[in-house]
Formats: sequence, C-alpha cells, structure tokens
Amino acid sequence: MKKLICGCLYILNLILMISETEAQAPVAKVIPKTEVVHGDSRVDNYFWLRDKTNAQVVAYLNAENDFAERSMKPTVSLQKKLYKEMVSRIKETDQSVPYREGDWFYYRRNQKGKQYPIYCRKFRTLEAKEQVILDLNQLAKGLKFLSVGTLNLSDDGHLLAYSLDTTGFRQYTLYVKDLRTGRLSSESIEKTGSVAWAADNKTIFYTVEDAAKRQYRLYRHELNSMGSDTLIFEETDEMFDLGVGRSRSRDYIFLGSTSKTSAEYRYILADGPKNEWKIVLPREKDHEYDVDHHGDKFYIRSNKAGRNFQLVSTPTSHPSLADWTVVIPHRPSVMLSGVDLFESFYVAVERENGLPKLRVVEFATDRSRAIEFPESAYDVGPSENPEWKSKVYRYSYESMVSPRSTYDYQLETGQSTLLKRQEVPGGYNPSDYVSERLEAKAVDGVSVPISVVYKKGLTKNGKNPMLLQGYGSYGIPEDVNFSTSRLSLLDRGLVIAIAHIRGGGEMGKTWHDNGRMMKKKTTFTDFITVAEHLIEDKYTQSDRLAIMGGSAGGLLMGAVTNLRPDLFKGVVAVVPFVDVINTMLDESLPLTVSEFEEWGNPKKKEDYDYMKSYCPYSNITAQDYPCMLVKTSFNDSQVMYWEPAKYTAKLRATKTDRNELLFKINMDAGHGGASGRYDHLKESAFIYAWILKTITHP
Repeated sequence: MKKLICGCLYILNLILMISETEAQAPVAKVIPKTEVVHGDSRVDNYFWLRDKTNAQVVAYLNAENDFAERSMKPTVSLQKKLYKEMVSRIKETDQSVPYREGDWFYYRRNQKGKQYPIYCRKFRTLEAKEQVILDLNQLAKGLKFLSVGTLNLSDDGHLLAYSLDTTGFRQYTLYVKDLRTGRLSSESIEKTGSVAWAADNKTIFYTVEDAAKRQYRLYRHELNSMGSDTLIFEETDEMFDLGVGRSRSRDYIFLGSTSKTSAEYRYILADGPKNEWKIVLPREKDHEYDVDHHGDKFYIRSNKAGRNFQLVSTPTSHPSLADWTVVIPHRPSVMLSGVDLFESFYVAVERENGLPKLRVVEFATDRSRAIEFPESAYDVGPSENPEWKSKVYRYSYESMVSPRSTYDYQLETGQSTLLKRQEVPGGYNPSDYVSERLEAKAVDGVSVPISVVYKKGLTKNGKNPMLLQGYGSYGIPEDVNFSTSRLSLLDRGLVIAIAHIRGGGEMGKTWHDNGRMMKKKTTFTDFITVAEHLIEDKYTQSDRLAIMGGSAGGLLMGAVTNLRPDLFKGVVAVVPFVDVINTMLDESLPLTVSEFEEWGNPKKKEDYDYMKSYCPYSNITAQDYPCMLVKTSFNDSQVMYWEPAKYTAKLRATKTDRNELLFKINMDAGHGGASGRYDHLKESAFIYAWILKTITHP
C-alpha cells in the first residue's frame, strides 16, 4: 500500500510539474507568409525563424532552451548519474591499433580529461619515439567546436594536408603542415572538400563548395608557388558533386562527379599532375559506377547490369563498355557495396540477407574465401588498409552485444587474428545481454528485419519499456553496433530495437528504391508495422514505447507521429528533416537540388502532391501527440535549425494534448551535435534522461 501511495504521489507531482511548465512554454509569434505552388496555397506562420541574424529569433531559441532546462530540472541528478556511468565505461586514456603507411606506423590516442584525439606516428618500428602530427586539443583551444575533414599525407610522409571546421557548419579550411619542422604553410584554402596529393610531394588537388555547399570545382595547387591555383574542372550540373581521391596503388588520381543516380569519373597518372584528365565512362542516366586501379586495368563497380552492382575490368589504355570483362556478375540477392583492391588480392564488401559480408579473392588463383562471423546480427567493415603490397586485410567487427574489435585477416592462412577489442571498464560481460534478429510482415507481405537487444532475464509480458530506432533513407543501412552508452538503458530494463525499414540499404538497392521518391511512404508504414509487431510479441506496449531518429530519421519520426500518435509514448527527433516541402522548394539551400532524386522535385505537381501528403510540418493537425523531445544545432548545414524550430512552434500551437514538448538547441554545434567526446556524452545523457522519465514508471 505504501508503494502504491508513493507511486500515485509521484504521478501527481509529475502532472503538476508538466502543467506548470507547459503553461510557461515559449510561444513563437505568428507572421503569416503565403506561398502558392501548383495552385495550392500554403501559409507558413513561422517562416521568420529562418533569419539567423535576427535578435528576436535568437531570443526565441534561447527561451526554448531555458524552458527545456526548467522542464528537465527534476532529472538533473539522473543526467549526472548517466553521464558518470557513460564516462566510466570508456577507457579514457586509450590508443587505436597502429597501421603502417610507408615508413611510418600511424595511430591516434586519447588522454583522460581531453575532448579530442591526438594523431601520432612512429618511424618503422613501434618501439621508436612518438611524433605527434596533430593534436586536436591544442587546435581547439578557445573554440566551442572543432571537427576534422581530411587528413592526407604526401607520398614521402613529410607533409600533412588537413582541414578543420570550427563552427559545425561543415565548412572546412585546408592547411598543410611540414611534419619535419612542425610549421604550417603560409597558405590556407577555405571551403574545401576532398583532397589528393600528386606523386611529386608538392602538388595538391582539392575541391571547393559553391553557395549551396555543393563541391563543384577542382583546383590544382602547387606549394609555395606565387601564382593562383589552376581550375581543372567545374561541374555545372547542380545534381552532381565532385570528389577527388588517389588509388591504393598510388598510380592514379580519380575525380568523381556523382549524383544520387549517375556517375562520371576522370583520371590522370599521379606522377603527371599537369596531364590532361581523361574520362573513364561518360555519364549516363541511371548508371552509377565507381572505379579503382590494378595493374593494366581499371576495376569498375557498376549497376548497368542490375541494381545490386557487378564488378568489371577494362584496360587502362582504352576504358570502354566494349572492353568490359565481368569479374563478379550481378546477383539479385547480393548487393556489391564496395571493392578493396590490393596487389595480390581484392576484397568484395557485400550485403546478403540484410547483413554485411567480406569475401577475399586472390588474383593469381581466383580462389575466393568468405570471412565467417559468429552472430546472427552484426556489423563488419574495412578498417585502415593503406598498403598496396599488404598480405593482410584489416577489418572491424561488432554487434549489439559484442564490443568493437579490430582483426587482421591473413591471406596465406585464411585466418583472422584479433588485434584489439574495445575495453569496457567495469567488467562488461556480453553473456549478460541477448541479441535477436526478428522479422515483421509489412502491409504488402514483405518481411522487414528487426534487430533487438535486452538484458538477459527479460520477461516478455508487454510491460517492458522500449526504445525503437530507425532511419530508412538514401540507401544507407541502419547497421547494428555496440554502444557503451546504451548499457545505461539496457541495465535499467529497456529493450532496444532497430527497424531495418525500406528506404535504407540493408537489403540492397531495391530496398532503397522501394522507400524513396513516390514510394517514400513505405518507409513510414514499415516502421509502424515493426512497432505493432513488437507490441504484439509482448516486448512492450504503447505507453512504454519511445522512438528515436535523426536527420532523415527525424523525418521518419515526424511522419509516423502524425500517422499514429497513439502508438508511441515518447518521440525523440534529432536534427529532424521535417519541413520537406519548403526546403525542397528552396534551391539555394545545401543538398536541395541533388536530393531531387531521393525525395522528388516539388516543382513537378505530382511530386509536390506526394511530398506534401507526408511532410511532417505540413501535416501537423489538431490531435493528441505523444511526449516529444526535438533536438537540433544552430550551425547545422544539412538540416537547418529553423526546420525543427518551426516544427516545434507549430506543433505547440496546434496539438490538443498537454503532453510534454521540449525543444533543445546547441548554439555552438552542427549536424552531429557537440564535437568533444565528453560534451557529446552530456548530450546523450540529456536524451536518455528524457526517455527514462517518459517511458519508465515508478
């Protein structure tokens, strides 16, 4: 009886607290802006929030932050406890596995109390004296944000080209450091993207962005030259972005011009930086390909024979479709995600039955071996492999219960050697947790995979709190991974699940195709199906189910919440892409034009009507919504801060319930949130505390 009374008092106090704080919630002023497209008139009451320089906008955002902090004040002790737990589970002073490149072994290390990694190397042997090549902690002094874009070494190992973003807007400045003297070149280049060194140790090729943050020009730069940099190529089609890189063989430099559905590559020999660039294959509608080099051949991964790609070779002397030789044929059930070429072997990175796989093939014998993995749900992928003549292949493996591990696969023996497993201080035991792979039947009969993890001993009685996550866009797989932070939720009884919905890339390109463009709603119905399946199987129930997604996964959150607000107790939308129509109509914004092939072009009426039918911002209605936490960053260049800000303002003005709605904005970060590792954990602790208070009962 005493426990019952205490529980009732807790709920009463919580209701009173929410009622009191909700009454103090910021109210964004209404300034209607009307726009007519295809005869359809839309009114945006909060368009004014786009003005980043407006003091009233900043004041409103700060008011939302203050409101969120006040609302979360009862959880401050829980946030501190969660943060302390998260920090206690990371090895604060640690080092990555060194890898060899040329005469040096490279690695990065972290020191206790420091936010950023330190990049180091040793000459020829691991017993040699350490040389620090880049200490991000020193570079971050006086800054609230710091992120590295590229780290690129000249062939002789003497010069380091690196780029830094100091705001979170993903606008990088390129520097060159002489590692022999520690001195920086007097030259720096702003708004850069990809970088490649020529073989002469003095020429750099780099791309730069336009006003919409599209990488559109390639320049050649000679160190210490007095003249201006040479413009090599300008991509005039706004659907395409540029990227430059060097083959692992070091013989060629490639320039890729790619859209979401097409590609075109150019090349020169790395020892001829002033040579004329030649085209591998001209761009063609719906033909995606990439290219690498081995011997006298280019190896091309192409979708010309089918959506899941094949591998072909063609002579470097005259690359053409007429001279293709099929190396790996197209397979409808296997996605060829990538190929790593080495002097004596190559590794095919594949996806089959929703899982990543690695297959090693020797050039001399054509012998093929698949690397075996022990679990039913896992993630695996290439690690650092810069050496062309290597006889080993380094890869990383993890699962929802297995910490991240680094292996070397030995070509001669066919065996994998464990080099390092992520250490979890405090005595983590994988056998204390259970990982499962489930399937839910979608409305059209398609099986949608689900990855689930929970603490051993769970009773499936429908009463467990659960966090369900999803993404489902761009053909990007929502792979399972290991998280030390997540243990704080698992140890408190939460079940955590990932919905591998269409629109992502878990099951190959057709999985992506069936959740994009005019089939985008499949992504949302798949997610709802997964939630219903987990409830039916008694993993949880609606009033204990929280969902979370970020970026395009935030679009997912907004769409399913509009469709089925009754299905979820809490929703966490991180940097959410929720204002689809307005954003895709504005071609001045980053990413907009290139993403017409993912979402559609609203200048076309059919696309406009379909996009509007699911756009979260456009479809907010006067109904009850779950508790919601919307989180973003002021300097986000991918999903501008005003999308979630407008979404929150409209939702608060329209919804009919008194459920908690919080908006939290990091005023000093970008799309990925805080850049320092400790600051990032504090953000996670805030989100976890909100989830726990929302879906766990006393």
